[in-house]
Amino acid sequence: MGSVGGGFSNHFNPNLLKLYYGKLFPHADLFKWMSYGNDGKHPACDKSYVGRREFSFTFQNDIYLRFQSFSTLSELENSIKDKCPFKIDIGPVYSVDPAKRHAYAQSNDKVFTTVERELVFDIDITDYDDIRYCCSGADVCLDCWPLMTVAIKVVDTALRDDFGFNHILWVYSGRRGVHCWVCDAKARRLNNEQRAAIADYFRVYQGNENSNKKISLSGPALHPFLARSYSEVLGDFFETKLLPCQQLFSDEERYEKILEMIPDECIHDLSHNKRSSNLKEDINLVRWEQLKHSLQSGKQKAQGLWRCVEEIVFSFTYPRLDMEVSKHMNHLLKAPFCIHPKTGRVCVPIDPIHCDEFDPTTVPTLSELFEELNRGGHKIDGIDEWNRTSLGESIRFFRSSFLQPLLKSCKEEMESSYTAKQRLANNSLTW
Repeated sequence: MGSVGGGFSNHFNPNLLKLYYGKLFPHADLFKWMSYGNDGKHPACDKSYVGRREFSFTFQNDIYLRFQSFSTLSELENSIKDKCPFKIDIGPVYSVDPAKRHAYAQSNDKVFTTVERELVFDIDITDYDDIRYCCSGADVCLDCWPLMTVAIKVVDTALRDDFGFNHILWVYSGRRGVHCWVCDAKARRLNNEQRAAIADYFRVYQGNENSNKKISLSGPALHPFLARSYSEVLGDFFETKLLPCQQLFSDEERYEKILEMIPDECIHDLSHNKRSSNLKEDINLVRWEQLKHSLQSGKQKAQGLWRCVEEIVFSFTYPRLDMEVSKHMNHLLKAPFCIHPKTGRVCVPIDPIHCDEFDPTTVPTLSELFEELNRGGHKIDGIDEWNRTSLGESIRFFRSSFLQPLLKSCKEEMESSYTAKQRLANNSLTW
């Protein structure tokens, strides 16, 4: 089974990266996204908008160059091609050009401040190391990657159904996790307190890494969001995929770890489960069914211990978000279509509707892309180079499923706002 991880990748080198930025990287798509319609000719366009966005470049040995800004596509493209950064991070939109921030450093009126930023989420597989036994650290395989798939399903559904967001981009980090960009206008204009409130909506974890029990689901019933996540995603995933893949009950130490999550007064009644198992059936499923029966029947149910079943499932499957990333407007996040230097893989978008089909071990690497180009022969006039590689599918998805609907929405909002202002101005003139 393929895996993603380890040290510096054989699929990455600076010379290939320079070629990638020259031939394949979608500079224009990135610039159009960051412009949010303000690069057009509509009288309501804010021509300074994209030039107030921070870009950060990271080079070898983690040397970074922050507060870069670009007013035109050619400025952005030329800078990326010239500097050839190992990583491109995107920051917020400021009140003024971030490259000129020092001119405002002595000012006391806080002229240089963040004014807009996508609502972002960062989910890293290393935060699941206490419950995955196939890999650890930056390594990822097809037994543990489904934890990321589940996180996408749970968070994406909540963002759309509970908060009403529409323009959401999920991106593979290139190595060990996923990033989420919520790009609706109302999401970009949230202040830090509002972002923190949304992040807290997703919070169920408590305690620390030494706690036996990291989740406590209080109250007579689950919150509707948690109940939906459990019934539609988490419960089935735990029983059909996680149990057999991670062998949670077949290993005595792992089984004991689960029993430690159950209150002490109940452990004695459950201890016999460790000895009773039907060898003709999967011991993981047998022990899980025994545990559920013990906790949810008669005496135990009366004690409220039936909730322990849900807490166990949530502890192993619920998304583990980096809360600080989501709470602050000035947090940087890696741009899509960057190349991860440790794997050589492209940070491609993930379709949340078909996220079950996403396989991180088959994401194209830098070297593979140029092998594809070389096999394809000479460049054909009128056809983008990336269209001749496996990157083409990802760029087409980015455009059709995310960028085009987003820009259409931006144009409609811009026109609506402009029309309202014109109407207000005309009404004031009649007086």
